[in-house]
Amino acid sequence: MKMMLLDSDGMEDYLDPEKVIDEFESMTKDSKRVQEETLKRILQENSQAEYLQNLGLNGRTDLESFKARVPLVTHKDLEPFIHRIADGDTSPILTGQPITTISLSSGTTQGKPKFVPFNDALVESTMQIYRTSFAYRNREYPIGSGKALQFVYSSKQFKTKGGLAAGTATTNVFRSSQYKRTMKAMRSQCCSPDEVIFGPDFHQSLYCHLLCGLIFHEEVKFVSSTFAHSIIHAFRTFEQVWEELLTDIKEGVLTSRVTVPSIRTAMAKLLKPNHELADLIFRKCSGLRNWYGLIPVLFPNCKYIYGVMTGSMEPYLKKLRHYAADLPLISGDYGSSEGWIGANVNPKLPPELATYAVLPNIGYFEFIPVRGTEFFSGSDKIESTLLCVEPTPIGLTEVQLGIEYEIIVTNFAGLYRYRLGDVVKVVGFHNSTPELQFICRRNLLLTINIDKNTEKDLQLAVEAAAKPLARERLEVVEFTSQVDLSSEPGHYVIFWEMNGEAGEEVIRECCNCLDRSFIDAGYVSSRKVGGIGALELRVVKRGTFQKILDHYLGLGGAVSQFKTPRCIGPANGVVLQILSSNVVGSYFSTAF
Repeated sequence: MKMMLLDSDGMEDYLDPEKVIDEFESMTKDSKRVQEETLKRILQENSQAEYLQNLGLNGRTDLESFKARVPLVTHKDLEPFIHRIADGDTSPILTGQPITTISLSSGTTQGKPKFVPFNDALVESTMQIYRTSFAYRNREYPIGSGKALQFVYSSKQFKTKGGLAAGTATTNVFRSSQYKRTMKAMRSQCCSPDEVIFGPDFHQSLYCHLLCGLIFHEEVKFVSSTFAHSIIHAFRTFEQVWEELLTDIKEGVLTSRVTVPSIRTAMAKLLKPNHELADLIFRKCSGLRNWYGLIPVLFPNCKYIYGVMTGSMEPYLKKLRHYAADLPLISGDYGSSEGWIGANVNPKLPPELATYAVLPNIGYFEFIPVRGTEFFSGSDKIESTLLCVEPTPIGLTEVQLGIEYEIIVTNFAGLYRYRLGDVVKVVGFHNSTPELQFICRRNLLLTINIDKNTEKDLQLAVEAAAKPLARERLEVVEFTSQVDLSSEPGHYVIFWEMNGEAGEEVIRECCNCLDRSFIDAGYVSSRKVGGIGALELRVVKRGTFQKILDHYLGLGGAVSQFKTPRCIGPANGVVLQILSSNVVGSYFSTAF
């Protein structure tokens, strides 16, 4: 996959929505052939790579040889090769052409960021995903000309031992000239100047994103961020600083809280005294009840809100809908630090039902069956489970409707048969390519005995248990969990932060409800016979999860890539320490 350098006429064709849709429709009608050609191209371009040579592939590009000689791997298996690259070895290790950039994963799963190879091919696949989803989205919600209020942030970049630039995948993409040209041509120009996006201080950048949105309030056609969490965080911040923002607009002078010289210079070009605008926004905000419908009130021409809203982002949907009122919420595309997988070509589906059509030309994809279809008979639920002692991956066009799979990725940046760790469900087909729903991260499980509760199970339990808080007009702001095996029997620990103080009786009711809301048969039976101890609810101080965010930012992460870890394992010792040191109350369930 080569980086496309396009002139203005070429860019127009490259981005024409109907041409993009026609291209996607044609490609997905013959996904099997496209997949075989994609694998052949990956193996041809990287035939001289040491990794493939050592496996005895010897330039073969056929599927049979690939499956017979290339093993399934995890990131740990590839780490020695990646670290050689990061340390400056320019020989063809994983790819035929040298890797010049390293991406950092968010680090929320393993407690520290992973190094992932990044190259121009991943930038181009990013652009293809963006073009495809934008074409389908713009067909349903045309935005014409205008601006986007995008809460995007650069991470801290550094040089590896070998001199390679290292930053988050989003930062590497944002800095590419291809991204900037594409976003400009798509008429989804960010309200904020680059100095704000790439500012060194997240809090100052966020403040200025909000200020830019208000300055261009009539031109904003959609609001977006990589993850829903960042959008919620932004408008919670707006609740605290809105009057200061209006002072800046009224006087035309940026607050002294912004100290970065480059940001101040860039914002000075946008800020002009505007008493009329400040008064208008003041009247609008003063008339809101509990900030309901804040986004369409501030941005009257906004068509939708866009960002990843599945998986660990689902818990933010309730609050996002509060801010959005009737504006459509459209879940962003499906990918990871290791690369992209699918685009959302059904933008009218609500986030809870969002599907992702796999693009068969951006990588070679395989799938390991995890779980069979769930069948229902009356009120009885029978689940058939496919246990793979030795994983046997199948191809993209061999997957079956209703089955859950773990995804295996081979891409143009040196990952071969890489176990991504995501579990997805095939819920349909777009022509011959599957449409996937994200289910969970495979290693994010609460389990002690024979119980298996996923991130989604945890979310549903927390939502059910938080209902008593509504009587006191309170809500759970953030939550996470831990399996405590320090005593026998082990038990679940749920940490949550609320937006105020609740009475003891209400919290104990919430604790019992949490315990009862884990309906996994293994958990329920283990609790009844004492194989699992009473669930523990630990309430933490307000601002605790902000400290966790600050911790990840200190590791080099970016807010736009941050995901609150929902299950704290041994590798996340610092996060557990932050949580434990901010506990203000601990409650044990008496539900069983």
